[in-house]
This record gives sequence, C-alpha cells and structure tokens, in this order.
Amino acid sequence: MAAPSDNLKINGDRLWDMLMEMAKIGPGIAGGNNRQTLTDEDGEGRILFHKWCIEAGLTMGIDQMGNMFMRREGTDPDALPVYVGSHLDTQPTGGKYDGVLGVLAGLEIVRTLNDLDMKTKHPIVVTNWTNEEGTRFAPAMLASGVFAGMHTQDWAYERTDAEGKTFGTELKRIGWRGEEEVGARKMHAFFELHIEQGPILEIEGKDIGVVTHGQGLSWTQITITGKESHTGSTPMPMRKNAGLGMAKVLQLVDEVAWSHKPDAVGAAGHIDVYPNSRNVIPGKVVFTVDLRSPQLAVIEDMEARLKDGAQKICDDMGLEIAFEKVGGFDPVTFDETCVTAVRNAAERLGYSHRDLISGAGHDACWINRVAPTAMVMCPCVDGLSHNEAEEISPEWAKAGADVLFHAVVETAEIVE
Repeated sequence: MAAPSDNLKINGDRLWDMLMEMAKIGPGIAGGNNRQTLTDEDGEGRILFHKWCIEAGLTMGIDQMGNMFMRREGTDPDALPVYVGSHLDTQPTGGKYDGVLGVLAGLEIVRTLNDLDMKTKHPIVVTNWTNEEGTRFAPAMLASGVFAGMHTQDWAYERTDAEGKTFGTELKRIGWRGEEEVGARKMHAFFELHIEQGPILEIEGKDIGVVTHGQGLSWTQITITGKESHTGSTPMPMRKNAGLGMAKVLQLVDEVAWSHKPDAVGAAGHIDVYPNSRNVIPGKVVFTVDLRSPQLAVIEDMEARLKDGAQKICDDMGLEIAFEKVGGFDPVTFDETCVTAVRNAAERLGYSHRDLISGAGHDACWINRVAPTAMVMCPCVDGLSHNEAEEISPEWAKAGADVLFHAVVETAEIVE
C-alpha cells in the first residue's frame, strides 16, 4: 500500500469550525454539551451531520439501531470499505469533543480528499455509532455492541431510561431508525480518533497516542445489608453499620488495584446509601465496583480477591453481602497492521507519539471483534472528560486528524 505524501494534511480550521458548529446543538449550562442519545438534540445533531455529508457527496445508509454510515465510493466496487468514526451523543454534562471529534474528523478526511481530487480503491465510510455513552440507556457502546454480536437487537430495544422510555421507542420517535440489518456490513478496517480522556499525553508533551490495547472492564454491584438504628443511642458494639462495611470494602478495592500497578485501576463511582439520613446508621448500601486492566488474568484476580475479601469483611462485622456482575468486557488488543499504520503516520508527519492503553471503553473495542481496528488519541487538558470543562486545542485536533487521515487513506489505498 502506498503511503500518502507527508505534505498531505487536513484543513484544521475547517475541522475546528465544524466542532464549534456542532457544539451549538444541545448546549450545556457550563460551556459543554448535553446531547444525550435519542433526544431531540441528538436528532438535530444527526441532521446537521447528514447535511454536511450530503454536501460532501456521501450517500447514507442507516441500520435498525440508528447507526449512520456515510459512504464515499472507491474505484473498486468489490473492495470492502474502510470505516472511520465515533459517536455524536454526549454525557448529560459532556464536553464538545468526546466522540464528536472522531466523527467530524472522518468527514474532514472526505472533504480533504475531495479538495485534492484524490480517489481510493476502497470506499471510505464515515460512521456515527448510536448510544456510545450509555448514560440514558445502559450499557455503553450499545449499538456497536449489537453490530458486533455482543447484544441482541431485541434486548437493546428494551433498554429503558430513567423515565421508563425504551430505546426502541425513542429511536423511532426521533426518526432515525433505519431498515438495514444491524451487523450485515463487512469492513476492510475501522479507525477511530478520540481524545485521550486521561492526562498522559499532555503531561509527557506527546501529540499522538497510538492505542495498542483497550482495558478490560468488570462492574460488580455489591449490596451490603446491616441494621438501621439511631446514630446517637446505639452502642458501638451493637451496631451493624452497612456504611462502615462499604468503607472497608472500598479500601480493599484500592489495595487490590494498587497491587497490579501501573495499569490496573479500581474504584466505586455509583453509591446509594439507605436511608441516607443524618442521624440513622445505614442499614443498606448498594454500590458498583469498577475494575479495569489490559490483562484478563489481572481482572479475574481482582474480581476473586474483591469477592473473597469483601465476604470476610462482612462476615466479621455481622453484615450480609450480595454480589451481582452487572457489566464488563474483556481487554482488547487492536490489529497490528492498523496500529502500525497509525504509528507510521505519526512518524511520517513528524508528530511526537507514544503507545497508549485506552482506559475507557469505545465503539472501536466492539468493532475490533469483527474487523481489523485501531485508535488514534490526542491530548486533552488535564485529562478531563465527561465534564463540560473538557478542552482540547485546535492544534491537537488537527494533529490527531492528520494522523487519522494518513492511516485511513493508506489503508483505503490511493489510486494514482
């Protein structure tokens, strides 16, 4: 495969203008975005993206999960397409770049090819995956998961939001349910550009993260049951404090994660305390432990030590404990050829780079199961994401999109 010349780069100003224009849809209250999946705002963002794609000469396919596939034809009608993209949906208090950068950088690749009147052997398909965030309808990466055969479509359609509305009903309501069978498409390769959502690239002064692996994830919901009683009048020896039990378990989670440093992590982000009253000792707590590592054996070890250690803690305290595995996926090793294309592109363009393990889940993690896949990452300020204060620079966005352009176009094969 012939590599693009190192003087071929995307239009950074045009990409940045698209990012700022999309950010006007579903504005947050503190400078970010609230464009949750299958809301009216999500529908409006899709309309704008579709408009831009049609103007760039792309044709749309849309499947029954609402995944948008915007196609630029190749010269070989039998060649499998190279896919590139991410997601347009955001967290309730999300930033302007998480996911959106990857979709619009894919569109900018097409616009640049059009400007240069360049053709590729393989078609290029710019993709918007539905419900990557999983905030409104859990789990995350829902539609790409159905595409990759990890979930059934019927199960996905039955996911409900906080108001009891179902995914299937809301997808139809906003008018973005297609007729195409989910997962029927075959891919030559898939590339995704994303902000790092962590601090490593910025701290080390690197322009590009070459993502070699994605961390595996394990979510275990733990329920500890004790006895509600008055905080002032219950003697210490007679207490069955579920909150204290949770505190000791969370200390265990931290110790277990530290024992597998530097790549393993663990914490609890979702915690419910009952009755959550100032003068009542908690009688029940429900919390979800999030364990992650790029090695499956490490995840399994952390899960086992969590369960054994938490059980002993509660037994010693006279508390009841129950465990429920509520989510997870195995670690991901991205395709060596695609990863090499990303690394070579960064070197060819003179961008500083380092190999990186993604600590977050992405649509690419599921698509890697059905097609050769790789990811490109760019820095974000202070590693902050899933926050309206999320920020990147135009230079970082352009560097990431330049590398993405070269990796995608090399894989799609330039026709001289």
